[in-house]
Amino acid sequence: MVKICCIGAGYVGGPTMAVIALKCPSIEVAVVDISVPRINAWNSDQLPIYEPGLDEVVKQCRGKNLFFSTDVEKHVAEADIVFVSVNTPTKTRGLGAGKAADLTYWESAARMIADVSKSDKIVVEKSTVPVKTAEAIEKILHHNSKGINFQILSNPEFLAEGTAIKDLFNPDRVLIGGRETPGGQKAIEALKDVYAHWVPEDRIIATNLWSAELSKLAANAFLAQRISSVNAMSALCEATGADVYQVSHAVGKDTRIGPKFLNASVGFGGSCFQKDILNLVYICECNGLPEVANYWKQVISMNDYQKNRFVNRVVSSMFNTVSGKKIAVLGFAFKKDTGDTRETPAIDVCKGLLGDKAFLSIYDPQVSGDQIQRDLSMNKFDWDHPLHLQPMSPTSVKQVSMTWDAYEATKDAHGICILTEWDEFKTLDYQKIYDNMQKPAYVFDGRNVVNVEKLREIGFIVYSIGKPLDPWLKDMPAVA
Repeated sequence: MVKICCIGAGYVGGPTMAVIALKCPSIEVAVVDISVPRINAWNSDQLPIYEPGLDEVVKQCRGKNLFFSTDVEKHVAEADIVFVSVNTPTKTRGLGAGKAADLTYWESAARMIADVSKSDKIVVEKSTVPVKTAEAIEKILHHNSKGINFQILSNPEFLAEGTAIKDLFNPDRVLIGGRETPGGQKAIEALKDVYAHWVPEDRIIATNLWSAELSKLAANAFLAQRISSVNAMSALCEATGADVYQVSHAVGKDTRIGPKFLNASVGFGGSCFQKDILNLVYICECNGLPEVANYWKQVISMNDYQKNRFVNRVVSSMFNTVSGKKIAVLGFAFKKDTGDTRETPAIDVCKGLLGDKAFLSIYDPQVSGDQIQRDLSMNKFDWDHPLHLQPMSPTSVKQVSMTWDAYEATKDAHGICILTEWDEFKTLDYQKIYDNMQKPAYVFDGRNVVNVEKLREIGFIVYSIGKPLDPWLKDMPAVA
């Protein structure tokens, strides 16, 4: 029986291994992590992450051929294939601070694999890593190999949160990068055989190691670039009276461009886009390509501009101050159908409003109050370290309260900021909300989910990103 072990029980490791276990009943899959609470959660009825369809998959396989354990060394020693899916945060100090990936956790995983292995292994990079990481890992493994043969593969994940299980069941492509040697090609075939249980062969692409590593960074950079492109257009639409929805619909009808990732919003978030682009920027700089680095840097600058623009719009619309005013924040996750708040634009928007002394009442159907407090009090990039290395009890932000109901959040509020496109926000009783708010009542729609005309009829002053401005807002400066 082939044995697979995955180091790291997070957003990538957990769902990926659960689907492999489901689709390959003849393979034994162990997911290991040093975090006891996280493993306990995977073994309970309350999984540590929310992802549609994940519960069912885990429950079908857990205890049969899918196991979650803190006994890292035992399962690594027994495995034929070891996936490494550990955090690769952005460095906050030292060489490459603010851009380069911190490979501390990766390196310690590699040293541990070399230490406990008693048989040949295929080691698979599953975390998003900078190009040439495989080379560094190879050196560590080979210098500590004690005669054992290690083959390194790069198998980047291309999951979208909220649809991860669907993406795993029916991937656009599975990318496997390996050495162009007989051993490397044999390792590629071994991993291909695993995916071939359910993925058509023409969707499994084999490349060299560097191409696989760079393809992941490039894919995320291209997607983020599309979002920044449409967000740049949204600012121009507001200035000219065009409607960004109509513009992006027209542009997306061009089959060369296509309609995906053309929704204007308050900005992109998630654990990968910003981190991967910063990484790309650093690699370009290290390879003497400053023009290329600056090109990709602009994607992040535009994203930051969009978040700042949104905060400035809120403040300037409300007589240039939100000090002492209650603002309801609907949605905190970086997108709908996930509880993930990593790099969510809501963090920067909320911090911007708190900086102007607003009182925030936040509601998100999937994000806990603890998580929101943690996010608002943590330093940039802290979120990407394992939980036990994050600040233990973050100081709670006094001007922030959490509710489990949109109506409670909006009661007596001066304004509403919609920061996640949860479906339920489309069908709220906005008349009831309006009646219970301070007047004038504002809605700042950062995800274009509300019916602007209907809300204006009720009496709201509405700002919707990239849409023609409410007469009230026309005289207000967009950027402070």
